[in-house]
Amino acid sequence: MIIEMRTYKTKPGCRSQFLEIFRRKSIPAHAEIGMKILGPFLSIEETDTFFFMRGFPDLASREPMKAKFYGGELWKDELENVLMPMLDKYEVVADGLIRW
Repeated sequence: MIIEMRTYKTKPGCRSQFLEIFRRKSIPAHAEIGMKILGPFLSIEETDTFFFMRGFPDLASREPMKAKFYGGELWKDELENVLMPMLDKYEVVADGLIRW
């Protein structure tokens, strides 16, 4: 399994709303494509930050699965316009993908 480490910082006061949508819509959509989400884990030091890991079966499946999610109707028609404005910044550790 290939794991991405992801850190998201929402705009002040948006973390709960972001996570409610993330849990209800984004995580199930990832699962339908075959990606696994571990988390989210809330930062205890920064009230607007959370972490999660996104898993792919192997390196070859990573880009096609991401393209399917981000090119899909749910992301394009609904989630992108709702979730992205709530984010202050996000980071993805892709150079250090973990083989599990």
